[in-house]
Amino acid sequence: MSISFSSLPARLTLLALFSATTFYCFYKSRRLRNLKFSLSNRFSNPNPKKPKIVFLSQTGTSKTLAQRLHELLSSNDVAFDLVDSKSYEPEDLAKETLVLVVASTWEDGKPPSGSNFLATWLSETATDFRVGSLLLSRCRFAVFGVGSRAYGETFNAVARDFAAQMKALGAAEIVPMWEGDVDGGNLDEDFEIWSGKVVGVLKGGGVLENGGVLENGVVDGDGGEFGNDSSFEDSDEESEPESEIVDLEDIAGKAPSRKNVAVVESNGKLNGKKEMVTPVIRANLTKQGYKIIGSHSGVKICRWTKSQLRGRGGCYKHSFYGIESHRCMEATPSLACANKCVFCWRHHTNPVAKSWQWEMDDPVEIVNSAIDLHTNMIKQMKGVPGVTLERLNEGLSPRHCALSLVGEPIMYPEINTLVDELHKRRISTFLVTNAQFPDKIKSLRPITQLYVSVDAATKDSLKAIDRPLFGDFWERFIDSLTALKEKHQRTVYRLTLVKGWNTEDIDAYFKLFSIGEPDFIEIKGVTYCGSSATSKLTMENVPWHADVKAFSETLSLKSQGEYEVACEHAHSCCVLLAKTKKFKIDGQWYTWIDYEKFHDLVASGSTFDSTDYMAATPSWAVYGAEESGFDPAQLRFKKERHHKSTRVQSS
Repeated sequence: MSISFSSLPARLTLLALFSATTFYCFYKSRRLRNLKFSLSNRFSNPNPKKPKIVFLSQTGTSKTLAQRLHELLSSNDVAFDLVDSKSYEPEDLAKETLVLVVASTWEDGKPPSGSNFLATWLSETATDFRVGSLLLSRCRFAVFGVGSRAYGETFNAVARDFAAQMKALGAAEIVPMWEGDVDGGNLDEDFEIWSGKVVGVLKGGGVLENGGVLENGVVDGDGGEFGNDSSFEDSDEESEPESEIVDLEDIAGKAPSRKNVAVVESNGKLNGKKEMVTPVIRANLTKQGYKIIGSHSGVKICRWTKSQLRGRGGCYKHSFYGIESHRCMEATPSLACANKCVFCWRHHTNPVAKSWQWEMDDPVEIVNSAIDLHTNMIKQMKGVPGVTLERLNEGLSPRHCALSLVGEPIMYPEINTLVDELHKRRISTFLVTNAQFPDKIKSLRPITQLYVSVDAATKDSLKAIDRPLFGDFWERFIDSLTALKEKHQRTVYRLTLVKGWNTEDIDAYFKLFSIGEPDFIEIKGVTYCGSSATSKLTMENVPWHADVKAFSETLSLKSQGEYEVACEHAHSCCVLLAKTKKFKIDGQWYTWIDYEKFHDLVASGSTFDSTDYMAATPSWAVYGAEESGFDPAQLRFKKERHHKSTRVQSS
């Protein structure tokens, strides 16, 4: 018997059968997927009957804030589930009656990496005409955004989108979306205000929860009652950071109780003036060994300063330029920066910004305080094995200042006055800029040695490795190199090699040489400072000294004799290229600096250039020497694998 489907009824029957089969397969597939999800999350899945606090977090800030909110509500007998968006099933939103969201915005306005699934689902669902605007009609919600205003238009983009898409799907917003700024605002203050508004709504009633109503402070459902004398202050006990080095986003939610800090006005300013270093940032930088000066500057003793005080050798600047490491002060007049580099030594515990927007301390006071704090740290070295009275007394009179501690020193509006003050005291200046402020470079008065960080050779790689705030970062980078060309004093390109990130573009690096025509090119392997939420670098990304040497030699060959490999410091995994015609005279390198001559030239007010204060480089510092850049006048200190230490005279 044959069956014909040519008639309309038969076609409709076939279509119905096909639709039913398709729906059944889809249903079984969904059930199977949901079963797998349920089994994999049986111990972590939230109770679908409880209201939720959902956090979208990359570095820990949103998580910490969400925990604070959870503790606040729990202390008042209001039951909420605390949920990481990574383990949340988006389609469960249709079942929710109350959701509080704390959402971070990551790079380029994107959600944290683990929150992509939830954010994508919400975005696609909100724009799907087949879904309609009633999917979340039972849900009430509130959103708090965590981001950095320095990123301009993408500031809190994820939180904004989340709120808009929830409303598009029919959810009702109980408190307007609130935007927290981790870099330029008072995140804890803002979060406390938002939390208070949320609690106020819950106390005032009118919000559905588990199908019930909050009225007169009584929660109908799993919750309890808010007492009339309940406190809504933050808990005095905050969770401890997981490591000694904490990212700015991580520490943002860990402010001390307001009972223990100065009162901050609602406009985000202390006593009417905005401070760069908030109490939270100050506490964490201090914990890392920084001495904070005023409201935006800092100083820290370098491990190489300690090393040369003990007669155990100086840093690469000692080998390349004759710096006395035990008389070198590492400082900055601006802890803020315009980049969030993946290899940042400070793991972004400092603020970021694109312009100066804080109260400003006096440059003379900054210099005075820096010297006082530095010498106090030197005094603490008294009695340490190897520290002689002679070296200690020398260390108490700093002769060099490395303006490269952290942040972007050139951002400080009074940088010229500060540099002049250091020179008046015959303290030399090595200043490092991140190549985002070309106009500042142009207006900068004579520096003993001016550095520009050249962290990558192409636009894409520079964006990936420096993570700049400026949208026109590449144009600013090129303009900074161009401005360097106009300087008369010593100039340096600083290249930090990170395997897998920026070591393959040798031709592109070479093309940059002709833009700034630097006197020197420092090529250094990245220093591994531990992985963090903002940097996934591992020891695999750290090049060997042999790798750095090979890279440097290749660049030298590319230049066809314009630059030669002049010096090395194996301990720092660092190599120096120098302009051959300028600093190699009759076969002798002159990369060292006559510091007294430099100060005399500055004091004279006359025009001078980098060749006027150069000095001969000792043989032990020259590339290829047996000492590999280690000063033979020092005692090399080696640690054996079994942790027993020995000292041997360097050859």
